[in-house]
Amino acid sequence: MLLPAFSEDAIPGRIRLLFGVGLAFGLYGPLNRIVTPIATAPIGFIALLVSEMMVGLALGMIVRIIFQSATMAGAIASMQIGLSSALVFDPAQGGQAPLLSRFAGVAAAVMCLSLNLHHLWIAAILKSYAAFPIGGLPSASGFAQLALQAVAQSMAIALSLVAPLILYGVLFNLALGLAARMAPTIQVFFIAQPLNILLGMTLLATTVGLMFTSFADAMAGFFAVAGLG
Repeated sequence: MLLPAFSEDAIPGRIRLLFGVGLAFGLYGPLNRIVTPIATAPIGFIALLVSEMMVGLALGMIVRIIFQSATMAGAIASMQIGLSSALVFDPAQGGQAPLLSRFAGVAAAVMCLSLNLHHLWIAAILKSYAAFPIGGLPSASGFAQLALQAVAQSMAIALSLVAPLILYGVLFNLALGLAARMAPTIQVFFIAQPLNILLGMTLLATTVGLMFTSFADAMAGFFAVAGLG
């Protein structure tokens, strides 16, 4: 329901349902000996189901928070090069989003799938049954701490991905400010906007490969540090 790439509204509901069923069959083998004795025990099945759903949604939300660093980086890049008003519909965010934010989200999903990072997401599901025994909810404070760590890591990743564009934006606007002081009667910012987009897109095209490679490394590193990979 929350894993990036697999839970997007752009994917038909039947395809997502079939993926969920296939994932359940795939996890049946390694988890059968753990789940079956507890599932057949005389305890409240509904309560057991609700607790497992809460753990699964929490893990999925952690993954999505880290994944959102890519779309956050795209939004910052759009602002730096003057494309923040170029909006497109983004099903992942349920509304309008900057053009580069949508591009970054799609590129990040392709990068994760091509480098098999989605295997880490599935491995996190498997390891969750050892870390959080069935029938008992994990520590709320521990999950809150992990969520805060994920938010901080996501923001740090986003800022590090677009660091060259942030530096470019500062220098470009500083140069425009100096030019406006020397020629106050000329609309410097309006005239230089096409140049800003051209230079910004050139810099983005130069660094986009390194940007998404760093994103993949950062996501894998987060799972390794958190013990979910």
